[in-house]
Amino acid sequence: MNWAIIIPLLVYILFVFLGAVYAYQKRSKGNFLAEYYVGNRSMSGFVLAMTTAATYVGASSFIGGPGAAYKFGLGWVLLAMIQVPVVLFTLGVLGKKFAIWARQNHSLTINDILYIKYKSPYILLLASLSLLVSFFIMMSVQFIGVGRLLETTLNIDYKLSIVIFAVTVGIYTFIGGFRAVVLTDTIQGSIMMIGTVLLLAAVIYAGGGVANIMQTLESIDPKLITPYGIDARPLDFTFMTSFWVLVCFGLLGLPSTLIRAMSYKNSKALHSGMIIGTIVIAVLMLSIHLAGALGRAIIPNLTVTDKIIPSLMIQVLPPVVAGIFLAAPMAAIMSSIDSMLIQTSSTLIKDLYLRFKPEAVHNEKRVKYFSSIATLSMTILVTIATLNPPDMLIWLNLFALGGLETTFLWVILFGLYWDKANAYGGIASMIVGFISYITLTYVGIKIFDFHAIVPSLLLGLIAFLIGNQIGVIRSKNTALVNQ
Repeated sequence: MNWAIIIPLLVYILFVFLGAVYAYQKRSKGNFLAEYYVGNRSMSGFVLAMTTAATYVGASSFIGGPGAAYKFGLGWVLLAMIQVPVVLFTLGVLGKKFAIWARQNHSLTINDILYIKYKSPYILLLASLSLLVSFFIMMSVQFIGVGRLLETTLNIDYKLSIVIFAVTVGIYTFIGGFRAVVLTDTIQGSIMMIGTVLLLAAVIYAGGGVANIMQTLESIDPKLITPYGIDARPLDFTFMTSFWVLVCFGLLGLPSTLIRAMSYKNSKALHSGMIIGTIVIAVLMLSIHLAGALGRAIIPNLTVTDKIIPSLMIQVLPPVVAGIFLAAPMAAIMSSIDSMLIQTSSTLIKDLYLRFKPEAVHNEKRVKYFSSIATLSMTILVTIATLNPPDMLIWLNLFALGGLETTFLWVILFGLYWDKANAYGGIASMIVGFISYITLTYVGIKIFDFHAIVPSLLLGLIAFLIGNQIGVIRSKNTALVNQ
């Protein structure tokens, strides 16, 4: 093993555990549920920005996205920049409204808010089931990403890499809860910013400058330097529109991002978080995807494109610098995993166990025990599921994203902004949106050549409006009967 690479990574992991210990001490002094799941709503603007950005930028962005840019060319870099407004969009549209609702109703999870708005256990069950299934897939993507990362950079067996990562992230999330997650996300976001810029600069230097790299890419395939890419499916209007819906607009329905909108300190923190978070996402997306696309001129014959970033790290960076940078994709992956683990635990314990057995909330020792077991159990299950990975992570991650968006988008937007929204509309939207997305994706049906997310969201919207009208009619009939 190359200790010049390993030692900086070990120092980083130690730093992460110190943050978890600090968070545990804070947790021990306050209300367990409020502290463990939302950190007592105490995030500043900078912390809000970094944790929102770090949660969004995971293995798909650091491993899968650059792998796609390596394969398809500079067009994919342009496509990736569609994601830049995601923090501004999410916090701007939902941030203040979500926080007000959460504080007024003492809500600690997304499903709390949905239950209070729609007063339906069926919506709660559908939301919980969708979240658990989708998060399981998305966490699997993160685990696979870190396995490939450590396998390539440190020459550690893939399966051993998975186990090491699972132990690390499982323990520190279990120890510190949400506060540990946002503290480490802040550290991780800073590392990601520095690391990606350094790697991009090193790639350009190793390739002999931008002009020389462009000539090399053109000699490999002229389409690599065009906006439309080299795949049989060009990166045209329908593809870009579909991608924008999937990775930007649709993220208004992504629970792991939305939970941040419930946890900031005040309006000043929200506004500064929106600006800082947008800048962070812009730098990260441009740097990491451009490094992947330009990296093809340096390493032209990769068979597994997801390995481009770890391969570039080894080839273009000095060992010590590579070790420091290795913390960047590790940070991206850990910050996504820990957030999803907390969300999964809150779904199982707060949304399901305590919702249907509310008297158990008075037994804090038991709640702590079950929360910890939920976190560790999900870590173990994901570890087992990721021992035999697929070739390209990005498609698996996007599939899971779409499942969450088709389930949550309309019930969240209408729930917050339409007073007449009811449970009939919410249930219809969740079922129709999710099933149509799964069906269209599995069968491979293309409607006007759009990705399945576009027609699925449209069908979910129509189902909500029709179902909502049925609910209004039933409510009026019930009122007449009672008279």
